[in-house]
Amino acid sequence: MCRTLSGLAAVLLAAIVTAAPARGADVICYNCPPQWADWASMLKAIKADLGYDIPFDNKNSGQTLSQLLAERNNPVADIAYMGVDVGYKAKAAGVLEPYKPRGFDEIPVGLKDPDGYWYALHYGTLGLFVNRDALGGRAVPACWKDLLKPEYKGMVGYLDPSSASVGFVGAVAVNQALGGNEKNFAPAITYFKALGRNDAIVPKQTSYARVVSGEIPILFDFDFNAYRGKYTEKGNFEFVIPCEGSVTFPYVEGLVKNAPDKEKAKKVLDYLLSDKGQAIWTNAYLHPARNVPLPEAVQRRFLPASDYARARSVDWGELAATQKSFVERYLAEVR
Repeated sequence: MCRTLSGLAAVLLAAIVTAAPARGADVICYNCPPQWADWASMLKAIKADLGYDIPFDNKNSGQTLSQLLAERNNPVADIAYMGVDVGYKAKAAGVLEPYKPRGFDEIPVGLKDPDGYWYALHYGTLGLFVNRDALGGRAVPACWKDLLKPEYKGMVGYLDPSSASVGFVGAVAVNQALGGNEKNFAPAITYFKALGRNDAIVPKQTSYARVVSGEIPILFDFDFNAYRGKYTEKGNFEFVIPCEGSVTFPYVEGLVKNAPDKEKAKKVLDYLLSDKGQAIWTNAYLHPARNVPLPEAVQRRFLPASDYARARSVDWGELAATQKSFVERYLAEVR
């Protein structure tokens, strides 16, 4: 009986997490959570400047694509935010339609679909978001391999790479840093097995609050979340780009095919790429997709350029094509 009730509870929880927002809103955006990339400030600005109500939505990228597929014949969402790896898949699945917002031409090649099915809003660098106070006197780790040491047992978290884009980005970062490539994920599989033996924590959802609270002392995450913790929460947080190297990753937006409120959605997409919209992203410690410089006060809070030199861009189109095989291996061998 307990097992049956637990299973039912899990199903109900999953349904709550991925449920579509009520259609009473002006525009519905899938995967616009308040604690991620400071969507809270962005949606507040959209309300002030455009007058549109857009509810927060706590899906991750994988859940967003699953929901769009499920609603293909009767769309609920107007726009969707996702990691670029899922952007490729969403286009291929036919759940997005082309639209080139104002500012589209200023987005560099490689950060947009040439036909306008998706386009980067901003990008971040993957590293370690560390709550120093939760380390219990341990040193801040400097390298990926440090996390396998016994002193960090039960202290390291990474989002599920079979579901969340940031989880897959973490896998790619580790894999590239430890000698793998787009077609060889053996180093990442070996690493995650070892991290599992060190009692890694593997949530499916955005876990910013769990780092802030100290529940997860070390999390594979983006620089913008770590800087937000350090300078907005004013806590004892650090961001580390591991010594072996890491990767940069764009987050993209697209217009949902047959969106219920298409004209309003297009105005929101224009806003996200506008000068004001791109400036809001920089205040959240994100690198804007358009060539909008970081304000000097924000730039000073980033790690030195010498640290960022360890992070490189990769071919996310090619990685999207091999992601399925990695996920299958991860599920079979790690989880």
